[in-house]
Amino acid sequence: MDLGTVQSRTAERYPDLRAVGGPVPLTHREWDARTDRLARVLAAHGAGRGDRVALLMGGGEPLAGLHLAAQKIGAVSVPLSFRLGPEELAYCLADARPALLVTDAATEATADAAGLRAAVPRLHSAAGGPPGAPPPPGTVEHEAQAQPDGPLGVAVGDDDLSVMLYTSGTTGRPKGVPRTHRAEHSAAVAHLLQTRPGPFSRTLGVMPMFHTMGLRTLLACLVGAGTWVPQTRFDAEESLELIHRERVDSLYLVPTVYWSLLRTGRLHEAASVRSLAYAGAAMTPALAQGLVEALEPAAFVNHFGSTEIYTFTIGPDVAAKPGSAGRAGVFGRVRLVSPQPEASAEDEVERGRTGQIAVSMDNPEAFGGYWQRPDADAASIRGGWYFPGDLAVQDEDGDLWVSGRVDDMINSGGENIYPDEIEDALIRCPAVAEVAVAGLPDDRWGQAATAFVVPRTGTSAQDAVDEVVGYLRAGSGLASLKRPKRVVAVAEIPKSAVGKLLRRRLTAGDFRALAEASTEGGR
Repeated sequence: MDLGTVQSRTAERYPDLRAVGGPVPLTHREWDARTDRLARVLAAHGAGRGDRVALLMGGGEPLAGLHLAAQKIGAVSVPLSFRLGPEELAYCLADARPALLVTDAATEATADAAGLRAAVPRLHSAAGGPPGAPPPPGTVEHEAQAQPDGPLGVAVGDDDLSVMLYTSGTTGRPKGVPRTHRAEHSAAVAHLLQTRPGPFSRTLGVMPMFHTMGLRTLLACLVGAGTWVPQTRFDAEESLELIHRERVDSLYLVPTVYWSLLRTGRLHEAASVRSLAYAGAAMTPALAQGLVEALEPAAFVNHFGSTEIYTFTIGPDVAAKPGSAGRAGVFGRVRLVSPQPEASAEDEVERGRTGQIAVSMDNPEAFGGYWQRPDADAASIRGGWYFPGDLAVQDEDGDLWVSGRVDDMINSGGENIYPDEIEDALIRCPAVAEVAVAGLPDDRWGQAATAFVVPRTGTSAQDAVDEVVGYLRAGSGLASLKRPKRVVAVAEIPKSAVGKLLRRRLTAGDFRALAEASTEGGR
């Protein structure tokens, strides 16, 4: 089903239920009418079926409304990160070739610096203004007020493109990931089934919509007639206030955001929350335990997937089995195969051995290939299977445990070391607020496992390094071959716009050491 129809039919069934929470709430009927009017504005400015509409905006309902409006005229929404620099923005827009670019007050300067004012027709959104204030003239929202609502008469098919998301580009230029209406709708249905927010749920919409998690939260609320509670920028205290005021019962966040909420010391006050899910990065057992103790959730799910294929696997009970990625999602098939770069889906490894993940493309949640990147297709798609580059081990129950990425694996003195296991141990050190492990070049070992730590508040960089070194020797439980050869204190760990660890930046030497020390002992 196309997403414009999804929104309209939900509005028919539940016109008076709240669709959007926050300071400017909307019912499903009101939001459906609003997106009809916005769709007519986009069409009046030349966007039509198959055209890309780039959305460079801060977030919140203005961005969500324009994303849904694009669906109703058969255009392809291209939500772009508001954190892009001018050069990155220019690259993405040259690659996508949109018919329109919509910016807001927070992103106008970036678009100007990219030299795009004449190259791409631009509209301006009133996003970021005072909540509930009339939109100023010259904005898409102001134009929309003069438009009628109701069906637009555009035939949109399930196989038409709905959205194109750009990957983070940690290994080079960002790649466009086009996704059809069928894939987006199937992913929303899978989300409701697998992460169990349930119909009529109230969900915090803080994950950015240029990322698959943000879109999934939004679309699942549409399919399930729930309430999407937008938060344009994450702030832990503000999030807790929204959760309390809106009686939010479902959270789908990355682990770094959960850490921030837990460290407020107030997460136990979020008594309305019953469903927790996470994705985007591994969650340490310590964080999982803290969330269970604070919230006692009825459902706690690890969702493992990607922009390209929304669901790989689902770990359905994090409280019982923290860290497990579980088994294939409701629509999918997953195999563990040889870690060799050119391995096929037939080269399966024995249970208990580390292998790389292969995910079947015969899945309604899957994309059909990258945007104008046959080289990327050739590198990631073989024989109808998608190879994301993740490593995992299957346990005796048949559940997967993700152990890192093929290109993050550290070969130190001929031994393969996986950073995730070391990070799980070091995050328990009292001096550590955040940790990342990467392999740095070393004359003796080839690669030396190196622990990068952010000191906990109140702990100096040198004290944190000294305490971690002592912890490695006496309390970490790590075998000697897995202990980092070096500990480096840094002010921050490099992350993507959605909080995903960018380990490659550390490997490339992109860090400033506040203090460091070598560790003693050997293999």
